[in-house]
Amino acid sequence: MKKLLLAGTVMLFGLSNAQIKTGTLYLSGQAGFSQNKDNNTENKSQNFSVIPTVGVFIAPNLAIGTGIGYTGSKAENTDVNNLGFGVETLQSTIKANAFTARPFIRKYWTLSDNLYIFGQLEIPVEIGKRTANLQLNYFDMNGYTYFQSINIEQKYTSFGVNVKPGLDYFINKNWTIEATIGEFGYKNMKIKDQENGTDTFNFGLNLSSVTFGVKYVFAK
Repeated sequence: MKKLLLAGTVMLFGLSNAQIKTGTLYLSGQAGFSQNKDNNTENKSQNFSVIPTVGVFIAPNLAIGTGIGYTGSKAENTDVNNLGFGVETLQSTIKANAFTARPFIRKYWTLSDNLYIFGQLEIPVEIGKRTANLQLNYFDMNGYTYFQSINIEQKYTSFGVNVKPGLDYFINKNWTIEATIGEFGYKNMKIKDQENGTDTFNFGLNLSSVTFGVKYVFAK
């Protein structure tokens, strides 16, 4: 019990000392690319994003900032259905591209001279477009064939609120490595000319949602 109280006292003492100074500016960002391919069906998908971020400490251990960037995705799928008397093939290509802004406020708590935990409140906004190309092919044993192509375009806007916990480790006074672990959030997406939007809720702390980044700090 005494050891537990001592450890708590040491942690509280650490949380109340080493601080990041007011006016400190930093640059960071996210850049990512992922691809998934099913070798059995040749279905594949790609995701891409570049979101540079700038932040400034408006008080000791309290920063505000924003990320501004671009996200994109592409999915290609082929479905083949044997109907017994004929074969139907549906090929689809769906693309999405968006510009995004992600203003945030972040609060740090000191664990040691180089290690901090933080909580971040983020309000992401996206303006984008989705396109879908659908191609239907059909043929049967009597030689009958049928082909139809459909193109769909949708413009959308979305906004959300996310809370992200994380860790920030200072390698030296200028460079840090940070990680966020999961997120708790809400997102509303509204497609142009449609009356109602789509609401999405996300709650989770899991290793599949861990993201890493590098930050440059203009230390004072």
